[in-house]
Amino acid sequence: MTNMSDDRDLGPQPLAGLLECWGLSHHDLVEVSPEQLTHKQVQRAAQGRRLTLKMKQKVARTLNFAVWGRLTDEERQEYFEYFPKHLFSYNKGWEKDFSDPNENLYGLLEGRRIRRDFMIEIGKID
Repeated sequence: MTNMSDDRDLGPQPLAGLLECWGLSHHDLVEVSPEQLTHKQVQRAAQGRRLTLKMKQKVARTLNFAVWGRLTDEERQEYFEYFPKHLFSYNKGWEKDFSDPNENLYGLLEGRRIRRDFMIEIGKID
């Protein structure tokens, strides 16, 4: 008999690697999430806890916001938007050998905060 938690705990996910590549923390996602994503939800997502499609979509949107909000207008033109299939190895359409088109942008976020205009746009500040 299989332990039920074995079915839900799938090990570290590509999301964890992308956060590291971008230099983002779980807090960076929570801070920018317009959908009240919690630290615990981000931790579970990165560690491989099986999530619902709705939660995977929320995490993907929030990762995109966390990166997008730190890029210049020019850099945004190069940015490739992530979807759940890029962040979760158990998601339909996941490709093991996915090559991230954003690789050349990874180092750009170091030391950058979310742009004020973006925080206003997503309703985080007035």
